[in-house]
Amino acid sequence: MNLLEILREPWPWYVSGPLIGLTVPILLIIGNKSFGISSSLRHICAACIPANISFFKYDWKKESWNLFFVFGIFLGGVIAAYFLANPNSVEITPQLSEQLATYGITDHSGLLPKELFSWESLFTLRGFIMIVVGGFLVGFGTRYAGGCTSGHAIMGISNLQWPSLVATICFMIGGFIMANLILPYILSL
Repeated sequence: MNLLEILREPWPWYVSGPLIGLTVPILLIIGNKSFGISSSLRHICAACIPANISFFKYDWKKESWNLFFVFGIFLGGVIAAYFLANPNSVEITPQLSEQLATYGITDHSGLLPKELFSWESLFTLRGFIMIVVGGFLVGFGTRYAGGCTSGHAIMGISNLQWPSLVATICFMIGGFIMANLILPYILSL
């Protein structure tokens, strides 16, 4: 098996989990940095918006490493999507395929179903709720919780921060409620 084949296959949890987990001590050792993705949006706004808004008035240049980190994640995603993509359709169980078909979702050729995530679906009630309202709720929740799931669940819990444990538990409860109670109703619209 060559390197390209290894990179195209999903990595098992016992390889990828420790690699993600090792980012926390590495960031702490190399400069007492904390891991989180959502803070990069604040840094971008502080750099680009010269308005007199107190939330954006801080030395964002000290956190510019985070912008390079997030850009690296984006670039890695682009490289993986174009050069390491699996040419086969997404494999889902027959039961899930039947259940999604009841909601009109039958195209499983990409990572995201085109019936939900496309320009055409954006102008439907279901697409608007999924894309616009969902995006707003993610942004609001991230700001309200003081960070995103990666910041709280990976960095905060590993540093034994009580608010991060509470936030992560709330993220999980919200995810279960959304997936099992609210999402089926939205998909039936």
